[in-house]
Amino acid sequence: MRLLWFAFGALSACALAALGGFFTMRQAHGLSTREQPMGIEGWVAGWARAAALPADARSRTNPVPNTPEVLAEARAHWADHCALCHANDGGGDTQMGKHMYPPAPDMRQPGTQQLTDGELFYIIQNGIRLTGMPSWGGSAHDEEDSWKLVHFIRHLPQLTFEEKKEMEKLNPKGPDDLKEESEEEKFLKGEGTNEPQTEHHHH
Repeated sequence: MRLLWFAFGALSACALAALGGFFTMRQAHGLSTREQPMGIEGWVAGWARAAALPADARSRTNPVPNTPEVLAEARAHWADHCALCHANDGGGDTQMGKHMYPPAPDMRQPGTQQLTDGELFYIIQNGIRLTGMPSWGGSAHDEEDSWKLVHFIRHLPQLTFEEKKEMEKLNPKGPDDLKEESEEEKFLKGEGTNEPQTEHHHH
C-alpha cells in the first residue's frame, strides 16, 4: 500500500511539473530569447545557481591583494574579454548582453554584489550552464586573472567616467570601428582634406 501511494505521489508530481512547464511555455511564446524571463524562471535559475555552487567555494577568500595596479590590470582584462556582454560599467547594456537569455545581469546590483568573493571566482572559472556565461578557467594564470576580476567586480559601482573612457580604448574593435578611428585620426592630422597644409617656419 505504501508503494502504491509513493507511485501515486511521484506520478502526480510529474504531472504537475509537466502541466506547469506547458503553461510556462505557452506564456513564454515558445523558446524565443526575445522574451524577458518570467518570475518562476528567475527563481529556478537562482536556486539552481546556488545549488550548483560547492559549499567550499563560498568560503574561499581572495588571495590577490587589492592594489591600484591589480585593479588597472583587471580593468584592462574586463574591457578586452568581458565588456562585450557585460559592458564596461557592468550594466549589461550591450547588443550581446541584452539579447541573451537570460540577459546579462547588472553586476552593480545586489544580486551580484552580495555574492561572496569565492562564489564570484567560481562562476568566472566555471561558467553557468544554460546561460551565455562561459568558463574562463584552465590554468594557474587564469585563476590569478579571475581573482583580479573579482576585485574589479567589487569596484564596478564606483567606476569613474575617466576609467570608462580609458576602457573604451581597450574594447575589441570590429572592421567598421577601426575604419572610423582611422578616418578620425586622419582628420585630426589634417590628412585627406582638400585644404592645403600651411607650412610652419621656425626662426
